[in-house]
Formats: sequence, structure tokens, C-alpha cells
Amino acid sequence: MAFETKATIASFGGKLLKLSHQSSSTGTPMNVNLYLPPAALSGTKVPVLIYLSGLTCTPENCSEKGFFQAHASRAGIAVVYPDTSPRGANLPGETDSWDFGAGAGFYVDATQAPWRAHYRMEQYISSELPAALFAAYAAQLDGARVSLTGHSMGGHGALTLYLKNPGQYRSVSAFAPIANPTKCPWGEKAFSGYLGAENKDEWKKHDATELVKGWTGGDLKALVDVGTGDNFYKQGQLLPENFEKAVQEAGVQGLELRYQPDYDHSYYFMSSFAGDHVEHAAKYLFA
Repeated sequence: MAFETKATIASFGGKLLKLSHQSSSTGTPMNVNLYLPPAALSGTKVPVLIYLSGLTCTPENCSEKGFFQAHASRAGIAVVYPDTSPRGANLPGETDSWDFGAGAGFYVDATQAPWRAHYRMEQYISSELPAALFAAYAAQLDGARVSLTGHSMGGHGALTLYLKNPGQYRSVSAFAPIANPTKCPWGEKAFSGYLGAENKDEWKKHDATELVKGWTGGDLKALVDVGTGDNFYKQGQLLPENFEKAVQEAGVQGLELRYQPDYDHSYYFMSSFAGDHVEHAAKYLFA
């Protein structure tokens, strides 16, 4: 699958590539940013950290404001910044709200019309995109060493894809994830639209708090940060306490959940702890 390079930007000694390609999963063109650290430009195959963005975001947000490249450059890790949904599918109601439709794909494969024709973000992120990148950048990217991270809706995506695919990823981390979407307004709205309002059993297959109850993959290798000043946390959209309780009740080891005093939901929060999350990934990517 051919990628079109729309821009190449020098960043912390490496190169940020702004790419576009035609997706078979979504049936639309998809944008993705790829950061290649200096090591990848000098002939070394490097491991990969896939960063999943939150509601309304594009590949630009975190690559411009997350400060991941600074830490990934030193660690020798490539960073992939996918989009959060198909763009330009022109479905009815697709752009009516900020928390459903365009920019809000929730990293699921929709089963309901009209969304199922294009909103297949789980397949795109877990299968199509990495396969395409590892083929196109075979000399730079080590497809056998991949970790996941994400923010908010993307934290939900990172946790659920990690839990659903044991062995595919080396580790997972999340900033302010929507950790129990079947129990919060954002998740209820998205899952009703994409998966069907009556299909509550199907919802559970995309909920980290439900999925971890059946986890058999050993040490979770998970780092989660949540700011205590995050209004969405205060409003009950994130529910990390439910995820933590489910982990404990399942007897699963390996979750480090940190509540960061006063931090909000923004990139000020994320950029403050990006280094910790890159370091967490590096611990397992270079093991």
C-alpha cells in the first residue's frame, strides 16, 4: 500500500513524516504522522510506539503538542500518530457533534448502518495500518516490537486493543483514558450509534474494565495517568477507579495507576508525563 508523503519535518534530530494513504478498512483516504528518530535514519530498525488520540483530534495534535518526539528521539523509538476516524465519508449526521462521528471513531468496528461501511477503526489500527507501515518502512521499523499508548478516547483504544490482542503489543499506557465506556455518557452515545443501543453484550467487548476480567496474558505492563483537576474525570467520563477495581478483583498484576494532583485533561498534562510513558514503553520494547 503506497503512502504519499505530504511533508517531512525535522524534529529532535529525526524526521516527522506527514503521510496519507487509501484505506481498505475505512474506504477513505487516511492521514497518519510517523516520527522516525535519528537511529532509524542511520540504518537501525527501531521499535514502534503507536499513539491513539482523543475526541476531535487529528494526527497533528499530539505530534505538535505532546512532546513525544523529544523523548522518543533519545530512546530510539518511532512514534505513529493515526487519525481518530475516517474523514470525508459524508454520512448523515457525521459532523453534527464533536463526540460522535468524524473525529470520534472510538477505535471500534461499527456494526450499525450507515457507520459500518466506513467506521472500522479497530481493524484499521490493529491490522491494516501497522502492516502497511511495516511494509513501506521495512528498513526503519521493527514490526515485532510494538507498544500502545493513547489519550482519553485514545487511552480507551490503547487499553482495549492491548487487552483484545495478547502478545501483539509489548506494553500499554494511557493518559486519562475512558476506562469504562459502557458506564459513561461518552461511551453510551458512541456504542449506541456504532454497535446498537440494545447490544450491551457487544459493548463489553470494547470496554477495558470488562475485558481485563478475562485477561490471561500475565503481567499487564500498563501505566495509566489521570489528573485530579480533570473535569471529565470529575464528571464520571473516565472512571479509572472502576478499571483499577476490576484489575484487582481479577487478580491481575502489573497496573500502575497514578493520580497526578491538579493536572487537567489537556496537552499540558500529557506533555508533562510524556517522558514517563515513552520510558515505560522503552522498558519493554528493548527488553
